[in-house]
Parts: sequence; C-alpha cells; structure tokens
Amino acid sequence: MSDSLGSGPRPPAPRTPQTAPQTTLRRRLAELRGPAAVPHPLDARALAALAANPGCRRRALLDGAGVDKTALASALGAPSGFGQSQFAFMRGNAFEAKAKADGGAELLRLLGVAEPGEVRTPDLAAAGPEGRAARTALALREATAAGVWSLLDHPMLALEVAGSPAYLEPDAVVVRPDGRWTVAEIKSFPMIDGSADAAKVGAAARQAAVYVLALERVAALTDGAEVGHSVLLVCPKDFSNQPTGSVVDVRKQLAVTRRQLARLTRVEDIAAAVPEGVTFDVAACSPEQLTAAVEAVPHAYAPECLAACELAFHCRDRARETGAVEMLGRSVRGELGGLTTVGDVLAAARGDGGDPDDPAVAALRRAAALRAEAVADAGAGVGACR
Repeated sequence: MSDSLGSGPRPPAPRTPQTAPQTTLRRRLAELRGPAAVPHPLDARALAALAANPGCRRRALLDGAGVDKTALASALGAPSGFGQSQFAFMRGNAFEAKAKADGGAELLRLLGVAEPGEVRTPDLAAAGPEGRAARTALALREATAAGVWSLLDHPMLALEVAGSPAYLEPDAVVVRPDGRWTVAEIKSFPMIDGSADAAKVGAAARQAAVYVLALERVAALTDGAEVGHSVLLVCPKDFSNQPTGSVVDVRKQLAVTRRQLARLTRVEDIAAAVPEGVTFDVAACSPEQLTAAVEAVPHAYAPECLAACELAFHCRDRARETGAVEMLGRSVRGELGGLTTVGDVLAAARGDGGDPDDPAVAALRRAAALRAEAVADAGAGVGACR
C-alpha cells in the first residue's frame, strides 16, 4: 500500500547546530591538504608527540588536516629520518603475530593468566574508521557484559583532538571477566634480562597513554567497565623471538597527555588565521609555495622535535636563520623571558640592550661578569706560571 505522505519530496532533516560548522571545517581542511590528497591518519604516536609540544600550531594544523608531513618535508628539501625499513616492518609483523597466537593465549599468559578458559575474539570489521570505531565500542560493551576473557585484535578508537576527530588503532585490548580493559602494546625492541631501553619504553608508555585516554571515553558509556592504568608491554625476550611482557604504569603519562591535549588550540581557530589560498598540496605546489605556506603557520621548535616530528629539520633551519632561542631548548627559552633571539641575549649580557630590571637580563649580566672575572683570573694564573 502506498504511503500518501511519501508521494512528494520529503523536507530535509533538521540539522544540528554543529553540522554546518563541522562541514565548513572539513571543507577548509581538505583545501589545505589538497583536493586530490588522501588524508594522512593521525595515530597515537603522532598524538603523543603533539601532546609533548601543544604550543606548536603548525603541527596541530598539519595533523588535523591529515597532511602527509613526510612528503611535505621532502618537498621542502629537509627530509626526515622517520620510518622503518621493510625488513624491520616484516620482522615486527611476524613478532606481533607470534605474540597473538592461539587466540591470544600468549598475551593472557603474559598477564599472569595460565588457564583463561573461553577467550572471545570478536570480529571488528566495518566500513571506514568511523564504522570500525563504532563496531569496537559495541564489541567492548558486549565483552564486558559477557563476563569472559576477550581479546580485541587491532580495535579502532576515536578521540577528539583540538576539535578534530582522530582514529587510533592499538595492537590489542584485553577485556577481563571483571570488566577491566587492558591495553597491550607490542614492540619489536628487545627486553634483555627483564629490562628494555628506557627511552623506547618511555615512548611506548606515552603512546599507550593515548590509547587509555581514548578507551576511557568508551568506558564512560559502558556499565561495569573500568580502564586499567597499567598496560602490558610485550617485547622479544633477550635475543630471541620469544615474547615476554612487562606491566607498565602509565598514570603519569596519562595525566600529562590529558592536560596537554586540552591545551591545544582548536584546529578551526588555527585554520581561520591562515590566509585564503594557502595550501600544503605537495602535488600541485612548488617548493617555494610550500615554504611560504608552512611559514604562514607559527611553530614552536625545540630540539626534542628532532625525535618526534617529520618537519623538525625544516623548523630547525628556520630557527637558526632567525636566531630564535627555542633552538637551545624549552628550559632555556623559559628562563630567558622576553628575550626571543640569541642576538637579544648577547646584547643583554654585554649591557647593550634589555631592561636592567628584568630578572633574566640581570642574571645574564651577572653571569657575564662572573665569566669575565674567571677568564681574567685564569689569564693571570697562566702569566704567573710563565
């Protein structure tokens, strides 16, 4: 039977107040990225690096727009040293498969569970990252309600960062019968005699903290769920391919990540300040045009960026050209107050510039006087010896 109300065109569904702004933002970010460029996904490693330097608007905008920073850095003539060799990539995949073998029995053994009984491994397949994130959230709720051990292999988690959605894919999430969720982070660097490289463990902990933060969003809507603040770090034992594990407390990294991500300026505010016509389209722009586009967005370079950002070499070269004190490190930058260039610092130390009432200027002049005194005393001592 025909529906008399459906014979004519239906009125459009009412839009929520956020629909139009979100559509405008997506369109603007697509313009910045380039119409033909595929959005580069924002992963947990990038989010951890972004949280470590929340004042860098350049990285926030490029990551929010999905710009491939590796290709952009190469086009700018300052390629990064990021990335794994094909051999290392294949070795890492093989080790991850070994760690997840037998339906996750090895992972559960590393968690201290010898006989878990039934272990569910839900199918998380869905269309697109949004669909996979929704399917993961549903699977987490179902696993919590079932009250049995469950292993989610490469789940997809959603997290809003500076007003822009990010989709994250941890190696695994284990759901315990009591409703606690534990992140498992699988790395290919070795754990020798029960310990691994501290810098690599720290980086893995910061990355896992991002996953925990995203899981907390889902757990808040799930009855009986609790996200564990200790993650399972799985690495090869000694010089073998045998998985071994260590439980790492990430509460400190979680607190820092939560605070730093909250400080990030919203992506739409940064994009609104970029002049019309600016684009980071590597395929359509010359190196000169890309350089001008990148320089249109402020950055906050620090030496730590060299280990975390693909554009670090380019930003370092620009900082050297301008003599910015940021290239000396964040701690030095914080001590110098309003002195923003190396030239300003040297002038203040010599007494040729700076406000004498400024504590930073006074400290520099005192340090310069002490140095001059020490050099004079050393010279007098050498003369006496002769």
